[in-house]
Amino acid sequence: MLNYRGIAQSLIKAEKQKQAISCITDQHADFNLAMGYKVQQELLKLKIDSGHKVTAYKMGLTSRTKMEQMKIGVPIYGYILDYMNIPNQGQIIMEDFIHPKVEAEIAFILGEDIEGPGITGEQVLEKTQWILPALEIIDSRYENFRFQLPDVIADNTSASRVILGSRLYRPHDFAVDSIEVTMAINGEVRACGKSSAVLGNPANSVAMLSTMLHEEKKGKIKKGFIILTGGMTEAVSLKKGDHVITEYDQMGQVSFQIH
Repeated sequence: MLNYRGIAQSLIKAEKQKQAISCITDQHADFNLAMGYKVQQELLKLKIDSGHKVTAYKMGLTSRTKMEQMKIGVPIYGYILDYMNIPNQGQIIMEDFIHPKVEAEIAFILGEDIEGPGITGEQVLEKTQWILPALEIIDSRYENFRFQLPDVIADNTSASRVILGSRLYRPHDFAVDSIEVTMAINGEVRACGKSSAVLGNPANSVAMLSTMLHEEKKGKIKKGFIILTGGMTEAVSLKKGDHVITEYDQMGQVSFQIH
């Protein structure tokens, strides 16, 4: 029988020591998605027991193309914790990471509780109080950023840092499925995207999360909670000295620097 807590401890150690480890699936060929979520829950418990708090949900693999490539019918999810939050225009230190990458997203803040199953993207928008632009820094704890799907789930979907925009926006002031974004690093455009890349509409990502949590008996998404809906752009590798400025259509900039 697998030692789920032991695996979670090894992932936390890798994160703290900035030292990548080999994939779980390399050592346990039968390691599957359900096992990955069991490790993720152990990892979350360990972090909460050490004094951290969950501040948001995060969705991953929300591109239809990626889902087809991975042969899955639904995205994956993880959690953002308090120590991962960086202010807009903030600074981070490269030595705090293993091999970070950044992607642009839209975050939702709920005005009402949401509970699946069967909730639609339209219903999500009705229950959403605010949307805002966001950047997510992912940093796999596995060697060479190489892993199978159960591995990345166990690793809390590579969650590392989040930079939220400085302003909140009403969802009905936008066509939420057609927000465009341009990411520049050191003045060079490195990625462009559109919110429709996230399951056709980021609201659909929130709806899927609600259904998955219900099916796994993990309760509702509560009012005031933040959901990172998934990457609008590809994930771009970062290095020391990078200055990332991301421009969102009618939603301003989100930026940070690496030292």
